[in-house]
Amino acid sequence: MSLVPNVDLKDFISGDLNRKEKFITEIGKAFEDIGFVALSGHFLSESLIEDLYTEIKKFFNLPQEVKDTYEIEGIGGQRGYTSFGKEHAKGRKEGDLKEFWHFGQYVEDNAKLAEAYPKNVIVEELPNFNIIGKETFKMLEKTAQYVLRALALHLGLEETYFDAYIKNGNSILRPIHYPPITTEPKNAVRAAAHGDINLITLLMGAQGRGLQVMNHNGEWVDAIARPDQLMINVGDMLSRLTNNKLKSTIHQVINPPKELWGTSRYSIPFFMHPISEMPLNCLENCIDEAHPKQFEDITAGEFLHERLIELGLIKE
Repeated sequence: MSLVPNVDLKDFISGDLNRKEKFITEIGKAFEDIGFVALSGHFLSESLIEDLYTEIKKFFNLPQEVKDTYEIEGIGGQRGYTSFGKEHAKGRKEGDLKEFWHFGQYVEDNAKLAEAYPKNVIVEELPNFNIIGKETFKMLEKTAQYVLRALALHLGLEETYFDAYIKNGNSILRPIHYPPITTEPKNAVRAAAHGDINLITLLMGAQGRGLQVMNHNGEWVDAIARPDQLMINVGDMLSRLTNNKLKSTIHQVINPPKELWGTSRYSIPFFMHPISEMPLNCLENCIDEAHPKQFEDITAGEFLHERLIELGLIKE
């Protein structure tokens, strides 16, 4: 079974100080040790999750020529559709065995950012697709905000330290379809070993074997969530900010055993990004003699740009 710790967000928002403290301690320790937790008590209702899966399956079942009309050139895949095998992990040439969609931020009260971010792409064939996508985006963003508040307290910061940085942040909701495998893949897996770029990732659809996390001994451990849980992990931005106190863990999605090659897998990560101006300079209280500063000063926007080049999604 999964060796990833379980936490319940209801403890943090219960109004009971002991339960709140318990959540902060549990998630803080998990993110220092393995960088992953399975979280229940989030803001997604069962019906919203069900509706989302219905809509994304409808989209990925559309004819390929229809899906291709939603692949927008020149924006590094930040919105709309990205076709099969287009993205690869850092340091790899083989494309991952997946196709995906991107919903982006729904900017409020900031005309400059609304202009800077690519527009969300509307799927004409499926009237509910974008409505359900937006609602899911908002509920995951709200969940992420409370998780980051707990982490701020764990790090000795003011509880709302991250709030201003994540409001209108460059976050992405990515429904992924791993299609059935029809021929023996040459060196390719559904998602090759990688670390996430962002602050934290909230993953829907980690039920069943597939997602694996690398522990401190360099061993791959299965990360399996219950249907009512989100898998949440630390991204490279948060690891950088905390001078690697909170661990951005390498993870992968392996190919299923041969008898399950004929099945699709769906997973839906929400990548919580801050606004581009957020400084990722190592926090002073995460630096001491035993833990000297490991990273150069950089902003979130500069760091994201570097990584998108490495992933092959934008050209230098």
